[in-house]
Amino acid sequence: MPLPAPRFGLGLRKPHYAEFLAGDVPVDFVEVISENFMVAGGRPRDILRQVRERHPVALHGVSLSVGSADGVDAEYLRRLRSLVDEIEPAFVSDHLCWTRFAGFQSHDLLPLPYTAATLAVVCAGVDATQNALGRQMLIENPSSYVSFAADEMSEWEFLREMVARTGCGLLLDVNNIYVSGQNHGFDPAAYLAAIPFEAVRQIHLAGHTSREIDGRGMLVDTHDQPVPDPVWRLFAEAIARAPHAWAMIERDDNIPALDALLAELDVARALAQTIDADQQVPA
Repeated sequence: MPLPAPRFGLGLRKPHYAEFLAGDVPVDFVEVISENFMVAGGRPRDILRQVRERHPVALHGVSLSVGSADGVDAEYLRRLRSLVDEIEPAFVSDHLCWTRFAGFQSHDLLPLPYTAATLAVVCAGVDATQNALGRQMLIENPSSYVSFAADEMSEWEFLREMVARTGCGLLLDVNNIYVSGQNHGFDPAAYLAAIPFEAVRQIHLAGHTSREIDGRGMLVDTHDQPVPDPVWRLFAEAIARAPHAWAMIERDDNIPALDALLAELDVARALAQTIDADQQVPA
């Protein structure tokens, strides 16, 4: 089903709850962290219900653990389905990673080796999730800081095959592409050229931080800085290829006033508007 024209949103975060509840914030949608609202009642769920009356909502999870060798957790899927049924989100997404093993939840987005065996595990997890939710799942490309000697394919080849096998959609995080490209030495433009853009439903924008890890300079996907120029350039390329994707700004730490995030969102709108329909890049 075709998506509507580009929509531009923000992640709904606690410092801005009051402003979203008080009146019209000029966004087309909001995205929330699924786990923060996967409870039967209470104030968080009530806030989400009220915001949902004004804006479409996208649910973005961090604990599905689609790459876990022991499969996705049935109880987690039950709680997520309950939230989905009530909120009726535009999209439901999570990350290409693993977070859980043998009942232990790390609460971290841990990397996967890109092998045929891993692909089978991930596709089984995506299929189980889509069957449990009764809808398409979006999977987000990760930011990464290590690679595996056992890798048999590139990340973009892995994503392409995952989409082909499961019919899932993609949440394309252009900051993650830039961060991983800098850390591992691949060309972000080559990554974008290989992505199946017909599957891209959402685009994430965020900032990052430079850190020294074991004596090596690396970029870390911290979501605590404004979107930098190289990421804006990647976004312009991505939105040209996926002109109907819903784009949003992620900010999870060092959260500024709402007006500052809305100004960044205006940059995203302006970039999208400068792309002439005749010059859009085929998916």
